[in-house]
Amino acid sequence: MFDVMMLLHVLGAVGMGFYIVLPIMLGGASKMDGSGQAGLAKGLLSANRIAQYFLIVQLLTGGYLMSQGEYEVIWMIIVTLLFLGIAALGGIATKPLKQIVSSIQSGQSTAAYVSEARVMSLIILVLYVAIVYFMVNPIY
Repeated sequence: MFDVMMLLHVLGAVGMGFYIVLPIMLGGASKMDGSGQAGLAKGLLSANRIAQYFLIVQLLTGGYLMSQGEYEVIWMIIVTLLFLGIAALGGIATKPLKQIVSSIQSGQSTAAYVSEARVMSLIILVLYVAIVYFMVNPIY
């Protein structure tokens, strides 16, 4: 059972890899025209939703794996807080992505929303790199 959970956990981490490319993709959004930005935002919304499902896989498999190991409490707290930060900001980032689409449809500027989504995605990237570091180097 441990091996199956570990496989699912690694697959979930790969699925969350979307958060690595999100800032890069949002960086190119400001150079696109309105329809390009709307299409990109819709695609990123769909990909973010899939990444959110992978976060659920991570929660379930990570909880099981933590219960089976002998980890330090501080490590478990750090990893849990990093996970919650990624999950929360990943959910919050959907709002500016939706606002990009609605702003284009109403003919308004999207610069502020693209900037907001990019800042959120950079913070998520930092948290993702930090959690990968702690996963590779657990504290026993």
